[in-house]
Amino acid sequence: MTTRDPSQAARFASALSTAGSIEQALDETCKAARERLGTRPNLAVMFTTHHHAGAFANLAAQACDLLETDHLIGCAAESVAGVGQEVEDGPGLALWLASLPKTTITPMHLQFHRTPEGGVFGGWPDDLPETWPKDSSLLMLGEPFTFPADVLLARLNEDQPQTTVMGGMASGGATPGQNMLFLGRDAVPLGAVAVLLSGGVRLRSVVSQGCRPIGKPFVITKADRNIVYELGGRPALERFDQVYQELATHERELISRGLHLGRVVSEYQDHFEQGDFLVRNVLGADQESGAIAIGDWVRPGQTVQFHVRDAETADGELNFLLAGATRDSETRPQAALMFTCNGRGTRLFPEPHHDAGAIQKMLGDAPLAGFFAQGEIGPIGGKSFLHGLTASIALFEVTD
Repeated sequence: MTTRDPSQAARFASALSTAGSIEQALDETCKAARERLGTRPNLAVMFTTHHHAGAFANLAAQACDLLETDHLIGCAAESVAGVGQEVEDGPGLALWLASLPKTTITPMHLQFHRTPEGGVFGGWPDDLPETWPKDSSLLMLGEPFTFPADVLLARLNEDQPQTTVMGGMASGGATPGQNMLFLGRDAVPLGAVAVLLSGGVRLRSVVSQGCRPIGKPFVITKADRNIVYELGGRPALERFDQVYQELATHERELISRGLHLGRVVSEYQDHFEQGDFLVRNVLGADQESGAIAIGDWVRPGQTVQFHVRDAETADGELNFLLAGATRDSETRPQAALMFTCNGRGTRLFPEPHHDAGAIQKMLGDAPLAGFFAQGEIGPIGGKSFLHGLTASIALFEVTD
């Protein structure tokens, strides 16, 4: 059902609990967030670690009762985050609330169905218009084993190009059904849950892939699906060898930890730099043919460049993008949701709380909740994609 909040002042609040008891954690977060919000929310976002898995079935309903709203979305996660804090070990429950004036909120439970004619996405609300409102935003949380988010995003990029899609895939579960999703009062084991926001709030995206380009850009001259045979008329592996020979020793060491290839999302530029590329892993190479395999489908004519990733690069890029987002915005963001990869945190950075700390450094104690995802959703070059090893941050700005 689509609803519009009649109140006149946009407000946000968040709370985080590390209590081992789910009853205590839920009571702590709901009371603290409600008190900080100062009114009844019309949107709640909740992330919980699997330490509370025994309570998943009734957790959303209990939260809705305490918060006095049925507009709740959330998921289970390997780790969760709050203002300046990331809970990587032990139990955690993160809650984020909003009272959004003049904002239409449309919740939905999406499912993917296989038919003889191909895959079909179901669950769209009956009152959803064919063309979504301008500057609308979709917050989406998916179950990684049963929902092909990348397929849906490709469709939305074509059908709803004016809509920013952000979110992530639930994490921490090893089999389908363990990565529980929450929508309203229900626990949802499959598919994806989402809310479409339009009206008085705008999402400004920060998507940090943690990579930097090396060498120079090349144009793909021969490719088939995810196999790149030639770059600039020469075997792809030969081009990589040329780049490798020109690198400093420390950069060669980074390649030993993982090599990536970024493709330019928007070709309508005179030059390309960090942030212009959709970065994917290099999966392997064939010495005989000189081809490389990557985690993306590509085609001849696209511009690509090799990339490396390390903690220093990831730190610098995230802080640069956050500073740019807050500097270039006409209105300062009032709150944020963070969807960061479960390969980040202390698995990438030498100190804990890195991504949440960077957001706090830029936004102060603005309300924040987030989780460590098994795939992050956010836009690059104006199109939304499913990423890995990325921090995707939704900054909330009040527009009216």
